[in-house]
Amino acid sequence: MTGELRVGLAGLGTVGAGVAKVLFGNAQNLEWRAGRGIALTAVSARERKKDRGVDLSAIPFENNPLAIAERPDVDVVVELIGGEEGVARALVESALRAKKHVVTANKALLARHGAVLAGLAERNGVSLKFEAAICGGIPIVKALREGLIAYEISAIRGILNGTCNFILTQMEATGRPFAEVLAEAQRLGYAEADPTLDIGGGDTAHKLTLLASLAFGTVPDLDGVAMTGIDKVSPADIAFAGEFGYRIKLLGVARRTANGIEQVVHPAMVPARTPLADVESSFNAVSADAGEAGRFFFQGCGAGQGPTASAVLSDIADVARGAFGPAFGRPAEELERGKREPAEARKSAYYMRFQVLDVPGVMAEISRHLANEMVSIESMIQRGRAPGEPVAIVMITHEAQHVAVVRALQAIAASDKVCETPCMIPMEAA
Repeated sequence: MTGELRVGLAGLGTVGAGVAKVLFGNAQNLEWRAGRGIALTAVSARERKKDRGVDLSAIPFENNPLAIAERPDVDVVVELIGGEEGVARALVESALRAKKHVVTANKALLARHGAVLAGLAERNGVSLKFEAAICGGIPIVKALREGLIAYEISAIRGILNGTCNFILTQMEATGRPFAEVLAEAQRLGYAEADPTLDIGGGDTAHKLTLLASLAFGTVPDLDGVAMTGIDKVSPADIAFAGEFGYRIKLLGVARRTANGIEQVVHPAMVPARTPLADVESSFNAVSADAGEAGRFFFQGCGAGQGPTASAVLSDIADVARGAFGPAFGRPAEELERGKREPAEARKSAYYMRFQVLDVPGVMAEISRHLANEMVSIESMIQRGRAPGEPVAIVMITHEAQHVAVVRALQAIAASDKVCETPCMIPMEAA
């Protein structure tokens, strides 16, 4: 392809400013790698005069982001506004209908509307690219869409949210409670003022939805993700995990089973000294089981201006080179509507912690309820104190049905010897 690729950029937050800086400061290297020049020809943001560390005064500014999709001097629209509806969705749809390529970091939009938007792009002969929507600078989208295509992928496991990984890492290192470490993460800028999307698992669910679609060739199914956040993880659970030889990580897990596709986001026990367990602080990582090709592991910065801008620019360079292709690796009309694995089919080994009164018969009562649901114990830690005082009983089970474990814990929680809601954390492979 010849001539400059003209870029319209909507959203000049941290990532957008990073993209603009590279387009201005590293244009020659980009041209060499992309095979043609790449020029920023229009921008849009809430505030025009805000200092973003790059001089954009000579670039045409649009107060209405939707105007970028209509400009004749724009070939590719970069959407960095965010949100699954509203202006972001309208801009992407308008750009694709106008036969302009779209590059976006908007995981929420794609998790909810990805298949429809991919179809719209294909019908108009343009590309929809989203490397920056998952794990910042880790090139996991290209790996799943282009690299690992020889064999079927059976499972994806990932630490997909840096905020949660930072919190869990700090809780383990310092022994401090969740609320205290969350407040520190907010002060340091790792967590938002409203951290619900991160700590509740929603951000991880968005990314997992896209990974599952890429891995299994299915329509993104956000509603099919079972989700548990990290706000109930205690320092005691983290300490006991260490005694058993595990670390607690918030994982997004997608796997193809005999009963359908399972998608879960949950705090999980991961064997210590394994690649996923060793991911520290705010880093992200993804493990992919690719059949006869083996297991692949990707780790890197999951957020931040530099890594995420790098992913955006990688997609822009692909467009410049004419590397289009279906957004999810196969044509949108061929994406399957994957059958969800029924909740009653989910199985795992589990870590369980009970805070109970140290009185005769309490262990027998717990064991009886577990036996009633065919949940067997693999190992256990029990520490006594003075009679009548609360004490922790901690167990790891053999593989059991998720619904059976839940029923057993509900029965145990009803006992007058149990002082607080029992804790249950699934075990995951490394």
